[in-house]
Amino acid sequence: MAREVPEVPDDSLFLSFQAQCESSEGWSSYYSKPGIGVWMKPPSGKGCLVHTVKGSMKFPDVPAEIVYDVLHDTDYRKKWDVNMIETLDIARLSVNADVGYYSWKCPKPVKNRDVVTLRSWLVLPDCYMIINFSVKHSMYPPRRDLIRAVSFLAGYLVKINGPTSCTLTYLAQVDPRGSLPKWVVNKSSQYLAPKVLRKLHKACLQYPAWKKKNNPEFKPWLNPEQNTLPRISLAELSLQRAESLEHVDESQVCEDKDDRGDSDDEEGKKAKR
Repeated sequence: MAREVPEVPDDSLFLSFQAQCESSEGWSSYYSKPGIGVWMKPPSGKGCLVHTVKGSMKFPDVPAEIVYDVLHDTDYRKKWDVNMIETLDIARLSVNADVGYYSWKCPKPVKNRDVVTLRSWLVLPDCYMIINFSVKHSMYPPRRDLIRAVSFLAGYLVKINGPTSCTLTYLAQVDPRGSLPKWVVNKSSQYLAPKVLRKLHKACLQYPAWKKKNNPEFKPWLNPEQNTLPRISLAELSLQRAESLEHVDESQVCEDKDDRGDSDDEEGKKAKR
């Protein structure tokens, strides 16, 4: 298979991402509560069997810039993301693009996952956007104790509603790989999305107090001169394709285990009764 060198997203990709986040065409609703919703879209084209999931939640009490900071701040993520095993920024590509690593815990008997992504961000007068997709980096090959997932496209749109309110939309088409049945992947995504959004909301409310005590002036995503990551070129990376990764048997995973994805969400419990 020929090596494909990735490109840093341009304005057209960001605008396309924003259009997907704000469009209702082709999306089916799977979860709807006041101020929060989840939609799914079936895959189009070849090469991916997982749906695209979209979750959106209104944050009436959090400014958009706080949400944007929380999504960028890897040090703070270690405080609120209980599923995270490890996260780190590897290198920078430009003033608004870098390469990062993230690994996370999965419920047994599912193996834990990790991913290496090229991430880029854009600030507009009415919104903030962060998008990512999977890449290969020679210093971070797949590990034997983890399954390397593939992000075809994932990201966040933070829409400014007012001085102290915003709407956060999360959109992702991610293949966790292994041999999980795709219906398990697709079904669990719709249950996990509300849970993730609510955790993010809580994290955003607590962030200003935490940041005030933890290097409050350090925000390299807003101040590029603060970024001390080593620079790399795109030529050192290649696109990560799902078909290039090995399959791991997880066929013992059953529907009952999947249904526990939103188990600590009381509204989710009631919806399933």
